[in-house]
Amino acid sequence: MDHRSEVREFLSTRRDRITPDQAGLPAYGGNRRVPGLRREEVALLSGVSVDYYTRLERGDLSGASDSVLESLARALQLDDAETAHLFDLARTANASPGAKKPRKRTDSLRPSILRILDAMTEAPAMIRNNYFDYVAANPLARALYSPLFAEPAPNSARFAFLNPAAPDFYVDWDKNTQELVATMRGEAGRNPYDKRLTDLVGELSTRSERFRTLWAAHNVRYHRSGVKRLHHPVVGDLELAYEAFELPADPGLTVSTYTAEPGSPSADALRVLASWGATTAPPAPRHTPSER
Repeated sequence: MDHRSEVREFLSTRRDRITPDQAGLPAYGGNRRVPGLRREEVALLSGVSVDYYTRLERGDLSGASDSVLESLARALQLDDAETAHLFDLARTANASPGAKKPRKRTDSLRPSILRILDAMTEAPAMIRNNYFDYVAANPLARALYSPLFAEPAPNSARFAFLNPAAPDFYVDWDKNTQELVATMRGEAGRNPYDKRLTDLVGELSTRSERFRTLWAAHNVRYHRSGVKRLHHPVVGDLELAYEAFELPADPGLTVSTYTAEPGSPSADALRVLASWGATTAPPAPRHTPSER
């Protein structure tokens, strides 16, 4: 992934989506050549010169101060995830050559984390790394995501874009794939020199037209909570609330949990899955634990 291209495409796509009216500017002239704001309008809103903003949008964020980045984020109406992505892109632009290497990651799980996972018996819970591999799951999560865990190396991105069962399993497949790619885009901004992540993006770009289209949109978002609707091959439709928690002591690892409204059909379905999964669900991957 070329960094200057990443900056250029991110800023230009953010600029294109904002109309003068949304920015509180008069729309001078009836023959605008751009779908959103012009560069000079973004420069005006950001309090910088047109030449300086043009340099930024051409991919050169080197030397951009926090105050400039914050002004730019306000002008482009970036949300929290997009603002963090902009700062990540600037951090990369200002990094010394020796700092341009992947951050250290780990897939190892401490025994205490595994015990917490196994103690959660009434809610599906699983752990993924920043390459979207599922590295551990409790029995109910393996039952809930049995189509995914049936794969030799469970990976949410590969399953969503490459497995033909995914559009049936994810009721909101279009929305889910948008969220997944937007999460991946943010991860790529945080760690642009990670070959393993870059290889995953390259693989999906080569094999999935849907992924290529979404990746080109340069959308970024956090995927921390919401509602997941699934169509399970055994129990049918479920509607579950999900929460995602990063593990501060284990960089790159995220716990995802799913709960159903008490007394709902989805809660009944989870109880059925618990019984079914006790003997039928695929085994979960277990990475060698290590104490720290």
